[in-house]
Amino acid sequence: MKAIWENEVIAESNDTVIVENNHYFPASSVKKDLLTVSSTHSICPWKGEASYYNIVVDGKTNKDAVWYYPDPKPAAANIEDRIAFWKGVKVTE
Repeated sequence: MKAIWENEVIAESNDTVIVENNHYFPASSVKKDLLTVSSTHSICPWKGEASYYNIVVDGKTNKDAVWYYPDPKPAAANIEDRIAFWKGVKVTE
């Protein structure tokens, strides 16, 4: 699987975990140099508190387009150390 935004591959892995129709990529497969930390957080009742990153490619920013659970609840242990994408990021094979 690949996560692509602005024709740039942000992450690539054959080891994604699908939860609620979202592919969670291993954190190690993500190009962290394209991410900046966001102050945004959200709560999922069964996964826990999510944190976000912005994607920056060629001077363009996609705010809060990446999320992860730094300390997922036990029911979501399978997405620990994994990152998911949305907001126009294309996830494809």
